[in-house]
Amino acid sequence: MEYELNDTTACGLGDKSAMTGRFANNYFDGLPVRGIHAGLFFIIMAAYFFEQFDNWNFGFIAPALSQSWGLKPTDIATIMFWYFIGMTSGGFLGGVISDFIGRRKTFLVAIVIFSVSSVITGFTDNFAIFTLFRALTGFGVFCMMVTSQAYIAEMAPCETRGMWQGRVAAVGFCAVPFVALACRMIIPMAEEAWRYIFYAGGLGIIPFLLGLKYLKESPRWLVTHGRIKEAEEVINYLTGKNIDLSEAAKTVQPKISVMEVLTGMFTKKYIGRTLLLIFLFVTTVPAGFLVANWTPQLLKMLGFSVKETLTAMTIISIGVPLGCFLNSLVADKGGRKMPLAILAVCAAVTAFLFGGMKTLTMLTIAGFIVTVFNMALSFLLFSYTAESYPTRMRNTATGFHNGLARLSVSGSQFFIPMIHASYGFAGIFTSVAILFFLPVIPLLLWGKRTGGKSLEEIE
Repeated sequence: MEYELNDTTACGLGDKSAMTGRFANNYFDGLPVRGIHAGLFFIIMAAYFFEQFDNWNFGFIAPALSQSWGLKPTDIATIMFWYFIGMTSGGFLGGVISDFIGRRKTFLVAIVIFSVSSVITGFTDNFAIFTLFRALTGFGVFCMMVTSQAYIAEMAPCETRGMWQGRVAAVGFCAVPFVALACRMIIPMAEEAWRYIFYAGGLGIIPFLLGLKYLKESPRWLVTHGRIKEAEEVINYLTGKNIDLSEAAKTVQPKISVMEVLTGMFTKKYIGRTLLLIFLFVTTVPAGFLVANWTPQLLKMLGFSVKETLTAMTIISIGVPLGCFLNSLVADKGGRKMPLAILAVCAAVTAFLFGGMKTLTMLTIAGFIVTVFNMALSFLLFSYTAESYPTRMRNTATGFHNGLARLSVSGSQFFIPMIHASYGFAGIFTSVAILFFLPVIPLLLWGKRTGGKSLEEIE
C-alpha cells in the first residue's frame, strides 16, 4: 500500500541540502507511506484486533455468564466497575510510563498483560478472581490504547494522520463483529462454552511477537530525549529517506522534570484545551460504553432470549469497524472539531430514537446506527487529544483524559440499574442522548482546529 504526497515540503521543513544529500524535514510529514512504514501500521492493526477482542467480549458473554453462574445485574455492574477501574489505571499509568520509557516498550508490555489476563479469566471458577483478572485485562487494553494513539500520531505524516488512525481502528475493530459471531456460534453449544472466548483472547501474543521484531521507537520521542541520530535512523529505515532532523530538533523543549510533565496540561498555555477535552471525555465516553457494554444485558432484560440477543448484537457490532472507517473519511476535514461536533449530534439523535424502539428488528437497526456514530466520534476524539499537546507530555495528557473518562464510566455503572428500574429502557438511552449532546456547543465555541497541521505547528 502506498500513499504518495505532492511534495516533501507539506507541513514540514522540506529543504534539501546539496552538500549532504539529506532532507531537512519535519519527521514523516510530506513523505509517502509505503513498504515497511505501512507494515508498522498493519502490526498495530493486528494488536488492535486482539485488544478489542478482549475489550468487547464480556458484553456478549455477560448474558450467558449471568445464566451460568446465577449472577444479578448488580454482579455484572461490579465486574464492569472494576474493569473500568483497571482501564482508568491503564490510562493514567500507561500514558505517564510511555512518556518516560518510550511508546514501543509500553505498547508491547500492554499486549502481554491483556492477553495473559484474558486466558486466566477463562480458567477461573471464582467470582473474585474473575473480577480481578478482568480488571487487569482492562488495564492492559487501555494502556495499549492510549500509547498507540500517541504512537500513530507521531509516526504518520500530518496530511494523512487522521486517515491512518481511522484505518488502523477500522481494521482492528473488525474484532467486534468477529467476537460477536464467535459468541453467537460457540456460547449456545454448552453452559460454560463462553470460556473458549476468553482463551482465544490469548492470541494477542501474535502481534506482540511481530512488534518485538519490527516495531521501532517514535522518532519524536527519541528527539525529546536527545537521541537525534537514532531518530534519523528510524525514519531512514521506515521511509528510505536520509532525513536531517537538526532543524526540527531545535523546536523541542529541553528535558523537563517529572512534575512538569504531569502538570503541564494545567499550565496557562494548555488549561483551556484541557478543560474542554475533559468535558468531551466525561460525557461522550460513558455514553458510548453504556451502548457497547449494556445493550446485550438490557435486551435480555426486555425479554429477548440469549440467542436473540446475540444475533442482534452480532449485527449491531458490524457498526464498530464501519464507524472507524467513517472516521477515516471525515477525520482530516473541518479542522477536526467540526466533524467531532456533527458526529456527536448524530449519535445523540440516534441514541434517543434507539430508546423508543420496541421490536427486535428496529432495535437492531437503531443500535447499529448509533454504534457507527459513536465509534467514529470516539476515535476522532482520540486523534484530537493526541494532537493537542507537545511530545514531551502527549501520552501523559492522553492517558489522563482517557483514564478520567474510564473513571467516569466506572462510577456510572451502579446508576444504570437504578435508571433502568425507574425509567426503563427508554430512560437509559435518553440519558445517553443527553450525554452525547452536552459538549457540542462548548466544542464549537472553544475547540481548536488541529487537522492538517504538523504536531509542532499545533503546539
